[in-house]
Order: sequence, then C-alpha cells, then structure tokens
Amino acid sequence: MPDANYDFGEVFQAIYIAKQRPAPPLVPENMKVTLQSYPPLGQVTPVHGKDVFLTAVLEIPKSRGTEPWEVYVWHSVDGSEWTEIKLLPAEDNQTPHTLQLLSESMSRLYFASSFSLDTSVQFTLKFRHGQTEEWRWIRDEQGLDDGWVVRPSTAISSDKLSDLIPDLNSEAWKVSSYPSQAPGTVLWSLEAPIPPAEGDNSTYKDISVGTPWGSFARWFALVRLWSPWLAPRHGKTQFSLDKDGILCSFLSPQGKNLVFLAISGISNVLPVFRHGSDGTLSVHARNDGLSDENAIILISEGDDFDCAVAAVMAQARALVTQAKQTSPRLDEELEALASDFKPEWMENWYDGLGFCTWNALGQRLTDQKIFDAVDKLAEHNIKVSSLIIDDNWQSIDYRGPSQFQYGWNEFEAEPKAFPKGLKATVSRIRKNHPHIQHIAVWHALLGYWGGLAPDGRIAQTYKTVEVAREDADRRNLPLGGKMTVVAKEDVSRFYDDFYRFLSGCGIDAVKTDAQFMIDTWVDASARRELITPYLNAWTISTLRHFSAKAISCMSQIPQALFHSQMPTNRPAILVRNSDDFFPEIPSSHPWHVWTNAYNSIFMGHLNVLPDWDMFQTVHEYSGFHAAARCVSGGPIYITDVPGQHDMDLIGQMTGLTPKGKTVIFRPSVLGKAVFPYTGYDDASLLKVGSYHGTVRTGNPILAIFNVSARPLTEVIPLSIFPRVDPSLEYVVRAHTTGKVSRPTKAGTPGSLFTGSLPVRGYEIFCAFPLTSVSSKKHGTIQTSNLGLLGKMAGPAAIFMSKIEQGENGRVVVDTRIKAFGTLDGEFLATIQGKPIPAHTVAISKADNRVLEIDLGMAWEELGLESKWSNEIEIKVYFST
Repeated sequence: MPDANYDFGEVFQAIYIAKQRPAPPLVPENMKVTLQSYPPLGQVTPVHGKDVFLTAVLEIPKSRGTEPWEVYVWHSVDGSEWTEIKLLPAEDNQTPHTLQLLSESMSRLYFASSFSLDTSVQFTLKFRHGQTEEWRWIRDEQGLDDGWVVRPSTAISSDKLSDLIPDLNSEAWKVSSYPSQAPGTVLWSLEAPIPPAEGDNSTYKDISVGTPWGSFARWFALVRLWSPWLAPRHGKTQFSLDKDGILCSFLSPQGKNLVFLAISGISNVLPVFRHGSDGTLSVHARNDGLSDENAIILISEGDDFDCAVAAVMAQARALVTQAKQTSPRLDEELEALASDFKPEWMENWYDGLGFCTWNALGQRLTDQKIFDAVDKLAEHNIKVSSLIIDDNWQSIDYRGPSQFQYGWNEFEAEPKAFPKGLKATVSRIRKNHPHIQHIAVWHALLGYWGGLAPDGRIAQTYKTVEVAREDADRRNLPLGGKMTVVAKEDVSRFYDDFYRFLSGCGIDAVKTDAQFMIDTWVDASARRELITPYLNAWTISTLRHFSAKAISCMSQIPQALFHSQMPTNRPAILVRNSDDFFPEIPSSHPWHVWTNAYNSIFMGHLNVLPDWDMFQTVHEYSGFHAAARCVSGGPIYITDVPGQHDMDLIGQMTGLTPKGKTVIFRPSVLGKAVFPYTGYDDASLLKVGSYHGTVRTGNPILAIFNVSARPLTEVIPLSIFPRVDPSLEYVVRAHTTGKVSRPTKAGTPGSLFTGSLPVRGYEIFCAFPLTSVSSKKHGTIQTSNLGLLGKMAGPAAIFMSKIEQGENGRVVVDTRIKAFGTLDGEFLATIQGKPIPAHTVAISKADNRVLEIDLGMAWEELGLESKWSNEIEIKVYFST
C-alpha cells in the first residue's frame, strides 16, 4: 500500500470505477410504488419448460392498499407482435415467501399469470391504480429494461466455430477442436504466431477474432483493472472494453453462452482481449521471447454458463500442465514437498479469525503498537487465531518521492521500531497470547515496493541486477523507473535464506504483496528470464518453510494466474481476490463486494482459496462486508482500530470450540455471483451463491446485497440457490430475522421469495432439505437441522448431520458441529452423550416451529472437557 504521504483518494480514483451515484429523488411516502417480477426485468432468464409462470410484487403505501391496482405484462413471443395479458391476484400457494420485515407504512400486492413460448419472450410491465388513471410503465418508473425469457435448445449449435462467429478471422487464426470435460459444451482453441522480440523490445500484435453469432444480447468480462487486479465489466448489444480482458463471455438471444479465455504463463506470449473499432472481439498479444510463439485463446459454447467456463478452464489447466512437463525437476520438488504437507484439518490457519495491522495500526508500525493491539483484542475476549504484521516492519531506505522507490536493506526488522528484533517481538506475542496460533509478516515479492536498497546488506549478499519498470502503470501511479532485484541465479537461495530467518523468529506464514511488479518490467529479457524463476522460487519456499501458509497478494497478473495458481500439484494457497478494502471511501464498499463476487467466477477454478480482504467491524458497511466474507468460502480477518469492535457482529461470524479457539464458518463451496450478465448499474440486487455439505443433504446458501443507491425489492426463486435439488423439499431461513419459510420445492410457483434491502442492506438465505418421518398422531412430519442459529453461515458449522427413524418410531437427529452456539433441534437431547439441561432448550422467538439448544451453556453446566477432538456431538431424540 502507499505510504502515509500518498493520497488515498487519488489512489482510489485511479483504480476504482465506483462512483458516488447521485441520491435518488425524494418521493413523498404516499407516492412510493415499486414493481418487481420473476422472471426479472432487465435480464435474460433461461427456462427449460414451455410454460412460463410470471409473478409480480407491487409494493405500495399502506394507505393506498384499497385502490383498484392493475398490472399487465406486455410481451412478444418469439418475435411476434406485442400483446398484453392482465395479471390476476396470486393465489395463496403462489405468493412469494416473506422472511424479512416489511415497513409498517408499506403493503404488498401479488399478481401472477402464465404464458407459453417456443424459443423466447420479450416482456415489460405496466400498472395503474384505477381504470381512469394513466398507465405507468416500469421502464419510465424504475429504469428497468425489458426482460427476456429464453428456452435454450439442448442441441449443440454447431461443431464449426465459423458457424458461431460468422466473421471469424480464419486467415489469422488456426482453429482446433477438443473434447470438452464439461457436460453440454463444445470446445475449440485459436492459435496465432506472434513474432519474436527485437533485442529488448517486446513485439506486439493485434488480431481480430470476430463477433459472436453476429450479434448478442449481453456480455460479461473480467479485465485487468490495473496491473495487479481483476475486475468485472458488463454490457449489452455493443461490446466495448476500457481495460484489457482475460475472460469474455457472450449470451445469445437464444440463451447460449460463448466463453473466451486468453491463456498466459505457458510461453513468453501474453494475450489479452480488446474491442475492435466495429465492436468486434480482438486480441492484443505481447511476445517477450526470442522466437515466434503462439497466442492461445480457448473458446467454449454451452447452455449453462458455469459449464462453459469450466470447459475452458479445464483445458487451460491441461495446457499448463503439459507446458510444465518441460521442467520435470521443478515438478518433482513440488510433489516431494506436497507429499510431506500435513493439513491442519479443522483449525488450519485460514479457519480461525485473523487480525491484520494495516488499517488498524497505520503505516508507521512499531512493536509496541502491535503489543497494544493484541492486548486490547484479548481484553475484549476476541481470541484471534492468526496475526498478520503488515507493511512497514521491514528495514527500508526511504529513498525517493514515494514507497515505489523505497528499497529493502536487511532481513532483520526496522531497528528503531523493533529495537529488540523480530524474534523478540514474536516471542512476546506468543507468550502473552497463546491462542494466536499463526503469525505472518508482509513483504513484497521483490523485497519491498522498490526492490532492494542498492547498498543494503541483502544487495551485498546476493547477486543483483537492475531492471527497468514502466515510469507509470496503467492508472498513472508513479512506479518510478529502475529497481535493483536479486538476479536469476540467486533467487532460490535468497528466498530460502529469508524464510529460514523468518521461521527462526517464530514466523510461520507470509503475506507476499506487490507481485504485479514483475509485470511492469519493460525489457523483454528481464521478463523472459526473471518472471518465472521468481514465481517458482516463491511457490517452493512457501511450501518448504510454511506448509503453504501464505497469502498471495496483488498477484492477479496473467502469468501468476495460470503458471502458479492453476496447477494442482501443490496445496491450495490464499490469493487476494480483489483490490483493497478502503474504509474511508464510501463508494468503494459496494463495488468491493461486487468485484469479489464476479472475480470468484474465474478464481474459483484455480487451485487457490480466494481472499476477499480484511475489513473493520465498526463501520457503516461492516455488516455488509461481514456477510460477504461469510459466504465467500474464504478467510475472515479484521483490521479494527484497537478497542473499536462490534462484538455482536464478530459473534455472527465466529464460534468458540471446546478448546477455546475462535473459528469461522466457511461454506465448503466458494461463493460467487449467481447472475454473470447483471451489470453494476442495472438497479439489481447482487446475488452471491455458495453451498455447504454433501450432494442432496447439504445446504444451498444465497446472500443478497444492495449495491444500488436506493432501496430495492426483488422476487427470488429457490431454483437459483446453488446446487438446490429439484426433487427435494426445503425450508429457507433468513439470517437477519430468523424467520423460516413453509416447505417448498424448486421450480414450483410457490418457491419464490421476496428480497427487500435498504441502501447498504444485506441478507443471507440458507436452504435446508427436509426429511420426512411417519407419525401415528400427525401422519407425516418433516424435520431438518438448521445448524447454528445467529451465525451468518450457520450451516457451515456442521461437520455431519443425519436424521433417522427407528422401528419404534423414535427419531434421532445426530449432529457433529464445529463450535458452540445455539442449535435448532416430548424430546431428549444429549451433548457428548450426556443429557442436556432442559432450561438450555427453548422454542425460537422468531419462529415457533424452531427448537433452539444453547450448546455453550449446556457444555459449561455439565462440566464437559475437550479431549482429542474439537467436534461437538449432539443427538436429539423425539417420538412421533
């Protein structure tokens, strides 16, 4: 991060596209009316049946509830003339579930209708409050574009790429087809030779690809926002990129997806996507090599977006693996180190709550500031498992106008700020706070932001070279000319010595930042000879010395994404998934969560655990960030100012194990954006989906976030929850209210939910499959385990859960969970085989169908102790 003299506002303006949206116009309370539907307006929705059931929710002031409201859908089926259908009041079994609190001043009216289609339907809505009133169109009222409902053909469009890209530049590209590993997809590659570098000047070439299907309905891309980071871009019928792209996907009017992936890291060629003057897709390629080398683009088509992305990513991994076979000694060393890797099953370093010093303690770090911070955390009974000592602990020379010119002197910490040295600092922390299991330090891949101090001890110990950087990066940050770095011959020895020093000081993890700097080098020779050795040396050293306990940061450069982060011959590491958390810039926060959700579409296919960055629990967006981290599937670490903590929020993210460790609850499937083609300015809720558990018995999770500048209400179907099984019935629970839905099955008219959020609002819906048991008194009873209540990702606390009924009719709910909390469950309940005190069990105040068990209270009152296991076993018995 920039030093204290650098203007964070300028940095933000340079690297974020987020802008302060103008406040929505003030509307009198008795005039506020909103209308939403499913299928949604402004989006393309694939369906698999001929009949489309449309449900609309009209939100009106309560004082106007008696007015004769009318809603019509105006639509065109398969390109025919536009006609209208009146929506009728929805029947009870068609009414969407409402699990959130509705303002007392507002009411909702529900309408429904159905129509049939062969291929597609384009539609919009209009409404009025009386037959003599004028119609109000949803586009004029809320700025929502038409909706499209498409029925994709299950057949492959064509096995010829030229049929899908009519203007394909076949003279420039060699087209090859491959068998696809993803169901329902077809796969091709494009290859084109790029001339060699001339001396130290890289060669660049622009090659047109063409226009998918000749025209398209939507597109989505991941671009290089600036050198270190990826970010999403969206558009409709006109393709235009403001930044270089690495992944582009297009949606046809018939619901097909065409995905393009530009591969790097297997040669000296770096290809990226751009747009041509006529809006076509184009490739811009750079060759740093000494001979002709090919730019490679992978393309897949399929009905399902996720499968189409999986197809190109799987083929990319195959190509990267094949390319790595040219360096068998490296692979052998990685495999040998990986075979010795001992994963710390339930308490590995990213499953505990972490604390980072960066925003919390500022940029002039000292040992005393760290001591005070961890002491203050302990005073508040916040038992973090990991501590990250961020930037400014190192001994640097402070030469030049900014941190981008500062060089690193020696391994030992800054003597004035850490007068007794790094080892003494770490020893004191571990002695006074034994619950801190892991302590990491920050450093740049090349040492510091400006590399090495030319006259420092490190530069005198290892062979060095001087390399030229771009004077400014793509966003005009002043990177600053030449820098001194360790030469190719000594990179491995340098990393081995440095990490051995850190290990000797008690450090057992690293956060390695500024990895993008190797991609700012200008000379072809430096890029060709140094980029791969640095990436390889760092990967091997983290595994050798820290068992892969590392955070790779500012490393979303194409070379690292494919060469280092894609292969599966080593354990997965944490990789920062987006640009930073900027606490003081309000417009950055919705964009930060949005970007992470869309970046995870790509990052989730790598051999990494995406890290959505630290955040502060006392902040106007604190709950917003916390919910995002809880569904991300990645780590959670805070950067609170000492003493400024939201204990309730921390409690929603974490739990205490029987051994006194604070753990987080990570879903077993990574969170990502559910609708790939929804744009940031589309006035739509961001929907992030994840999943926890095994197939069928696990829990679909859907989090919604309002990234807009006005309140939003939407209709959300159960069918978009990840991995929901259409053959099962579920109940859905809302985190913020604790309300539980009636039983519902995906794909039925009654499987809809209203999601209403204010500005900065969020909600997490968790779905729980129901198990039916027989009862002589009540017929069939349905039951489910709702996990730990009051936790944002409560199902992720469950290690195992099964519900069985014996021949005598008694039902047992057998559960093993990760930490204490309140579990749902004439009955008997046991914990670790002992009966649970009756007063630790209660009916939920939020929903009288939910039984709550306070496990922490029961454990303490029974005087239980943890022996070898961290699991808590609970069994609930009841007769039917």
